[in-house]
Amino acid sequence: MNMPTNYNNNHINKYDWGLYPHAEEFLKRFIKDFLNNNSFAQSISSRMELKTSTQFYDWIDHIVFPENIISKKGLEELGFQEADNIEAPGEMCVFMHPGAIFPPILLCKNQFTEISLKPERLDHFIQMIGKGHLIDGLIYGPYRKAVISVQNSHILSAVERRGFNGFIMPKKVNDTVEYRQAMEVFICRQRYFENTAEGIDAAQKLVDSLCKKLSNARTADAFFRAERYYWERRNWVGQSQKARQDRLGLGWGNHDHHTYRSSRKNFTKLIKIFQTLGFTCREKFYAGDEAGWGAQLLEHPQCNIIIFADIDLQKEEKKVDFVRQELKQANQFGTVGLWVELHGESILQAGLHHLAARFIFEKLRLDLTKLNINTMIPFSYFEFLKQAFTKGEIWNIDSKRLEHLLYKKSITKTQYETFLNKGAVGSHLENVQRTQGFKGFNQRSVSAIIIATDPRKYKA
Repeated sequence: MNMPTNYNNNHINKYDWGLYPHAEEFLKRFIKDFLNNNSFAQSISSRMELKTSTQFYDWIDHIVFPENIISKKGLEELGFQEADNIEAPGEMCVFMHPGAIFPPILLCKNQFTEISLKPERLDHFIQMIGKGHLIDGLIYGPYRKAVISVQNSHILSAVERRGFNGFIMPKKVNDTVEYRQAMEVFICRQRYFENTAEGIDAAQKLVDSLCKKLSNARTADAFFRAERYYWERRNWVGQSQKARQDRLGLGWGNHDHHTYRSSRKNFTKLIKIFQTLGFTCREKFYAGDEAGWGAQLLEHPQCNIIIFADIDLQKEEKKVDFVRQELKQANQFGTVGLWVELHGESILQAGLHHLAARFIFEKLRLDLTKLNINTMIPFSYFEFLKQAFTKGEIWNIDSKRLEHLLYKKSITKTQYETFLNKGAVGSHLENVQRTQGFKGFNQRSVSAIIIATDPRKYKA
């Protein structure tokens, strides 16, 4: 079996994400038993697979286990650690797996089990599953919950999170108006600027101002809901799959990561915006000599949001800390840099290069073909990680951008004519399937898709 490795050229990597088959086997065995004891949950699971090409497992927010099923020691042997800093009911202990993508586990003394799902909007989910339920918690509040079905001490519930990672309903919420305003501001923010530097500075000032009114986690949640909305508006495949998932009121609660592309000169500013929102840096990728790119991964400790931020890198820049050190702009571009020159910065008018979400990999590919949507050749096909882009959305290119690139000799006359008349690849939906808790990415696989989606080579 091909083992997961996150490569970098210094051979130093504290993010060596492993595989945890025993933990996954335990969880999936429990979930199967749960579904056998709750017929409504079983029905939801079947409908998820049939209508959305997703699996029930990837929609789980958290699981409540009674101590007669597994002990604290048993969880620790599976790699889970007690998280004292996360709010939970007094009789429950929260366990997280720091090296994997498994859902949190709440251990309790009561003799019941509970699985809680994570639709993007709880009211939409309840409306679409066809049963009336009361929602506990304020609309636009940080945490809302509804009990969906109770059968044989097996409880199916669903939660909606907006910048909150605890398990206790906040007693007092007084920022819902500010949160809703923040969402509206982010959705309506100006994204087109004649001067790119001014645009990025404006985005930073906007984030700064809203973080003074809301926590950075609440602000980050509002920001990325708006970012997904903007990407979806420009990506027909995204609209199509979202419509499938909305038939069950699920939204994009299955998102895996959000990918941004940036010019070299603006990359440090992009990372600063994310850090202001509360993101922390994870592993870096250096593939300058392999495919002319690099990336910084970021993760939000409260929002369960992952960012993959791409940049052009040259082979002599293997040891450059491109997150802190601003790189000079070049006239010759790799895949990432040319995409930015053609479409603009992801943080501004271009939007996300792609949204990645978790699916049943082969089923999604098959189901999308029935909608006349094709998928590119998978760029990862391991037991623990499968990834593939849908065929790219082709965007028209502003002639002024093309004239500027031609003038700088960054593109040829033939490329100029092709981009002007036929457009260039813009965005994708990424089909991801993870198993055994694998949390990372494979640099060589990503390099393959970076090369395959170069606008100069991409065939629509």
